Amino acid sequence: MSKYCLKENHVTDEKLFNQRRAIIKSSLAFSLLTFSNLLFSNDKKLIFSKDMKYSTNEETNTFKQITSYNNFYELGSGKRDPMMNAEKLNTDDWTVSIDGEVKNKVTLNKDDFINKFPLEERIYRLRCVEAWSMVVPWIGFELNHIIKLAEPTYKAKFVAFESVYDPENLPGQKRNILAWPYREGLRLDEARNPLAILSVGLYGRILPNQNGSPIRLIVPWKYGFKSIKSITKINFVEEMPNTSWNLEAPNEYGFYSNVNPYVSHPRWSQKRERRIGEFRKRDTLMHNGYAEHVAHLYEGMDLTKNF
Repeated sequence: MSKYCLKENHVTDEKLFNQRRAIIKSSLAFSLLTFSNLLFSNDKKLIFSKDMKYSTNEETNTFKQITSYNNFYELGSGKRDPMMNAEKLNTDDWTVSIDGEVKNKVTLNKDDFINKFPLEERIYRLRCVEAWSMVVPWIGFELNHIIKLAEPTYKAKFVAFESVYDPENLPGQKRNILAWPYREGLRLDEARNPLAILSVGLYGRILPNQNGSPIRLIVPWKYGFKSIKSITKINFVEEMPNTSWNLEAPNEYGFYSNVNPYVSHPRWSQKRERRIGEFRKRDTLMHNGYAEHVAHLYEGMDLTKNF
């Protein structure tokens, strides 16, 4: 007998073979359905206008790329963790308190952010401090609307933001990766810049959990970690607020964290970036390409020290 001939007891029974194939097909279909549900967890369409003044005309990244390659440490430190753990972020009964040095202290729910403010699409470049980038069609409104609603007093010089804190359910907060909850901040004049928006959606839909639902900050001239996700508190304060990554590694992450190709991260260069979906790297632009709108905010400042 040839050494390549199979013995009868080495051949899988046809019935068992077909059963195995059916199980594999069923498992694959379930995995694809689960993946689809993670991407399209909230398919509610938003009503918005299209911005023509500040939006880039660059090609946007796909919905799948934007929602499946992400940093959201509350849901895990891996790039796919936020998508895989998205259902663990509970946004029911979500409120955001607006407090501090203001005339009007208010609390808004997630529907208020959709219904009370004029929504528009802003297509922005997003530059991560890790030297990758995307182009995202955010849906939101200018942070200015919140500032006008709150009416800051003369004492208010900064805006402090705080994110969700739910260590019982959020897997990333079960570990001391950062001092939770996540905190960020802007100077008041930065917050008033028309480029700064609060986002409630992308690609015309409600913001997916993995991208910071139900409301997040977008400041496109700064590195991505400044755009805090899943906001629960907005406080107007007199002193520069503590921010999470600056507390964790002050020599690596400054308060301002403006995109600057001439100031390297201590462990890598910021001169070039990898656009998700592209093979070749591209040059990084000063202030992520928004210098004409924001450079005046930093006139006279040493950007190598105020990084």
